[in-house]
Amino acid sequence: MKAQLIDVGLSGSKSIHIKKVDEFFLDSPFHFHHLCELVWVEKSSGKRIVGDNIDNFEDGDLVLMGPQLPHIWQNDELFYRKKKGNRVKATVIYFPPDLPLNLTDEQNILNPVLELIRRASRGLVFYGATSQKVSKILSAISGEEGLTKIINFLEVIDILSHSMEYRQLASISFKNLYEEKDTDRITKVYQFLMQNFYRDINLQEVADLCNMTPNAFCRFFKSRTQKSFTQFLNELRIGHACKLIQNEAYSVADVCYESGYNNLANFNKFFKLITGITPSKYRKKLELVNLVASH
Repeated sequence: MKAQLIDVGLSGSKSIHIKKVDEFFLDSPFHFHHLCELVWVEKSSGKRIVGDNIDNFEDGDLVLMGPQLPHIWQNDELFYRKKKGNRVKATVIYFPPDLPLNLTDEQNILNPVLELIRRASRGLVFYGATSQKVSKILSAISGEEGLTKIINFLEVIDILSHSMEYRQLASISFKNLYEEKDTDRITKVYQFLMQNFYRDINLQEVADLCNMTPNAFCRFFKSRTQKSFTQFLNELRIGHACKLIQNEAYSVADVCYESGYNNLANFNKFFKLITGITPSKYRKKLELVNLVASH
């Protein structure tokens, strides 16, 4: 399985490239590159894979990734209907990891930023007040010119480097074992699974996407992702279940079947294996968190 190495067209160690996304849906392949990448999703929802982490994303998602970290964002099905009002809006900033070294040699300024970039090698998702502050800056940054744009970018980096409101994404043991030649294969597999996880999936149909036998595909998939195909699919399904279970309109049984499981016993087993608690306890935990937040 191979992520695609993408040349974003930047040169030099002082370049900052800001891209505004306004599309019906995200269509970048599973890829990586030599720059740091900050992604703020103003409006969109779906699933993202960063390294070996599988997670949901929604409006306000704020993620920083270091160089050579493979990633892909996949929208929910409703965005592919191309209906007015359902458009993806996002801001993406690319910058070289050594950019801070070219701006100052003061260690008290450099150290927090260099530590931020080190942590970003696994991907960081920010939340809370940090996300709110940064979102406000990024919502206006693309329309700015010259020094103002640079100052605001540095303010964002300063906020992120001093924040404790983050969660690392890829596991500490993750290594980028992807090769450019496998890009098409892995993109097809990831997109297929993220679009079809809710139904029964036959290993043969996934292997056929890569023109491999099932056994060869399983070896190929695990050698690149560091996870078995079954483990990956269960993590994708349980991640979706964690999203659905926040909606009280869904019973635990509804969540089970909507997430691709045919019986509650299997669903409960894998849910607890992946999250550490049962679906019912997970829901009660969320209710408690929401209750505390409302007071």
